[in-house]
Order: sequence, then structure tokens, then C-alpha cells
Amino acid sequence: MRFKELIWRIPLAIVGGLVALYAFPTESIWILAPIVPAIILLATLGLGFWQASFVGFIASQAFYIAHIEWIALYLGPVPLIALSTLMSFYFALGVGLTAWVYKKWRPKKLQLLTFALASASIWTFREFLANNFPYGGFPWSRLAMTQPGSFMNQWVYLGGLSILSFVLAFFGSVLALWFIHRRGRNALPRLPALIALGSVVAVPLIILMLNNPTPVGQKTIAAVQGNANAGLFSNLSRGTILDNHLSASELVFESPLSGEIDLLVWPENASDVDPLRDEAAAKKVDDLAARVGAPFVFGTITSRGGESYNSTLLWRPGIGAVDYYDKTQPVPFAEYVPDRAFWRFFAPELIDLVPRGFSFGVRDGIYEVSEDFVAGSLICFEIAEDSIQRDLVAGGAQLILSQTNNADFGYSDETFQQAGIAQLRAIETGRAVVNISTVGLSAIYLPTGEVLSELEWYQPGAMVEQVPLFDHTTPAMVVGAGFDYLNGAVVIGLIALFRIRKTRR
Repeated sequence: MRFKELIWRIPLAIVGGLVALYAFPTESIWILAPIVPAIILLATLGLGFWQASFVGFIASQAFYIAHIEWIALYLGPVPLIALSTLMSFYFALGVGLTAWVYKKWRPKKLQLLTFALASASIWTFREFLANNFPYGGFPWSRLAMTQPGSFMNQWVYLGGLSILSFVLAFFGSVLALWFIHRRGRNALPRLPALIALGSVVAVPLIILMLNNPTPVGQKTIAAVQGNANAGLFSNLSRGTILDNHLSASELVFESPLSGEIDLLVWPENASDVDPLRDEAAAKKVDDLAARVGAPFVFGTITSRGGESYNSTLLWRPGIGAVDYYDKTQPVPFAEYVPDRAFWRFFAPELIDLVPRGFSFGVRDGIYEVSEDFVAGSLICFEIAEDSIQRDLVAGGAQLILSQTNNADFGYSDETFQQAGIAQLRAIETGRAVVNISTVGLSAIYLPTGEVLSELEWYQPGAMVEQVPLFDHTTPAMVVGAGFDYLNGAVVIGLIALFRIRKTRR
């Protein structure tokens, strides 16, 4: 790689990564999403694998640090740098592979559109790997997650977040290739390129007109945001967070629907005292459920068999807890430390900030609230896990409860990014999603992507709404992980194809 090329390629790659800051919530300039891969392609096409990987690694550091800076809010820069570096290895390999295929293929004319599809497959499969490995991966920062407020969000109805990331990466690839090959005998033909880009835009508009599912019923849901400092390092006295949510629950009774409530919902960690082990806490919870006259789902930390769990409980007034769900995907290095002895050798003070680890739950999140009402529960970052949404729908959930605690992230973009994911999940699953947080952003999203109700963050509040129930199956739920596997097959096929070509030569 010549030094002269580095002078412009590296700064351009950094700009491409930094654009992500404005594409993701809260800035949410969704139209910038395809510009991210477009600029990174412009900075790397024409380079060899290792050269492009190096430039891609730098672009990735800018990409991640720009929009997940909230990770450093309470834990300092080390976890942010460590996470962005790990993710950058995936990113770099994806960018390097794309540049390698381009150099081996040397596409021209209509082949450039085929290469754009290959580039999008590599991008999307790289996201899939980063989302799942290691330790369950980091299921954040997908290109699709820039689109909760855009009409493009309807793509997730067809194939989940992966297909939306794919079409955005394809759009960006076409833009970059048109810029590089806009003139000459081998230029990208304008009409086919415009048809391809027009299709990317037209499909979600058509879905938007047709996506009007018929509910199988409706239930009145009361969801309470306690505005409680329920963070990992909170120094509040025991029972304060529970009392905050009890106090905020009084707002429920101000609603004209307060006498018709079918389910009361609190966020993750809403009770800092386990009512299964504390009679006073159990009485407070039961008294509230009795006043509301409905089953009650809330988050707390439970202990069984010497293990601790991040749990939600289904509580019936006068009976107590009749079902529970333990978080099946605790967050590594926050809720538990994998391979603690190994990582403690490198950062003992940081690892010791997580003195105990939550165990992995093994039960499903399906709650049979009543004979005609099945709710699915997930906890916090699980909203970003593809498989959990599919499992809830397959288990019969007619509505999804996304119970979360965002107190650790202050007034950062994190809560808006997470709420945006919940909005996309509503479209993808065909289920209304009740996203209820300790501090916000709390909202109820419909399967069309519309916002039924929303609360101000860092204010106590209650949403009491008649929420529709659904039992239909969206194409995304049928496709499942199939699109990810298809992209994986494409990537493996590309590597095999060009390695075979090289061998024959």
C-alpha cells in the first residue's frame, strides 16, 4: 500500500465510520445509513485483502465508538475500547473480504450489480457473526437498527433485521460502485441501477400499504415507569426502587381505563427486594395487584439453589407468583463474567466490579395471563437477540413485553437505540411490543411500526392502553435464520470460487 493512498483512504474510512453517529438514534438521520458502507467501500476497493482489512479496522473503531460511547459512561473507556476492538476484527475481515472479491472478480457493467449483492451479503453475514460470537456476541450496531422511524423499517416484516441490513448495504454498495464506475465502457448501467435502487424503496412502501393485520382481541395494559435509579452501582437503600414503582403506579388509577386493566407491567429490576423471600415486599406487590384487579408482571433478582437470576415474575393477586422467567442471555462482562480467571489477569479492578454473576435461565418467557391472553416476556438487551423473538412467537405469544432497566446509561443514546430495536421487533414479529423501562424510553409499538403510547424519560409515568393481540405469522418468522445462513453460503461460495480460480491459473 502506497503512503499516498493512505493519506486519503484512512481519513475517508474514518468519516464513513463516524457517519454512523448521525444515522443511529437519537439523531436518527436514517437516510445516512447506506452512506456508511458506501464511504467505506470507496476507501477500500482496489486494495488487497490485508490492506483493506487494515483500513476497515480503523473505520470500524470510528463506527463503534461513535454510537456506543454510552458503554463508557460508568465503567470508563476500557470496556468500550475492548468491545470496539473485538468487533473491529469482524468488521476488518468483512471489509477485507469485500475488497479481495472485488479485486479478483474485476466486475464490469451489469456484473457490478451482482457484486453489490455479494458485498451486501458479506456485510450482513459479518453482522451475524458479530451478533453471536463470542459469548453470545454483541447484538447491537446492525445497519438495520438505524431505521425504526423510517418507512424502510417495513423490510423487517419480510426477513427480520438481517434483510433490512442487507438492502441498506446493497443500496450503499450501488452508490459507491456508481461513483467509481460512472464513466467509460465498463460503467455501471444507469437504468438497471435505478431500477434496483427503486425496488429497494418501493417494496417497503407496498408493505406499508398491505401490512394491516387483524387482531384476535385486545387487552388493557398498564405499564409503569418508576423513574428509579436501578443501576448496577446504585447506592439507594434497600426497597427504594420498589417504593418508587409503587408510587408511580398510583398514576394508573388516574386513567379512565383503570377499572378495565387485564395486565399490570413493571420493568426489569423494578423490585430491588425479592418478594419470594421477603414477606413485606410480597405484601406490597400483592396489595397493588389486588387494587388493580389484574395479574402483574415485574422484574426482580431471584435466587434458587445457590444461583442468582435476573427474573420476571407473573403474580396473581391473592395467590402470589405463579410463573417466572429467568433471563436466558445475561450480558457478558456486565451481568456475568465468562472465563473470569482469564480476563481478571488483564483487568482485575474492572472484572471485580461484577462480584457475582447471574446464571442462565432455561425456561421460556411465555406467560398464560388468562385463558385468552398469552404474553411473551424478554429482559433488556434480549430485545436485540433474533432467536428470542422467534421463540416467543413460536410459543404462542400474542403480545411481547420488553422489560428493561436503562438507568446505567444516563441521558445517553442507548435507551433510544434500544427503543428503536423494540419498534422494529413489533413489525418483524407482528406483535405489539410493550417496551417498559425503569427510566425510559418507555413506549408501546404496534405491528405497523406506529407508536401507540410513549412516556417522557426520567419522569415517573404510566401507560394505560387498549393493546391489540395478534396470532398471525409474518414472513420474517417463517424465514427465521434462513437468510443469515443464505448469506453465509454466499460468502463461503465466493471464497471457494475465487480460490479455485487462483488454483487453476
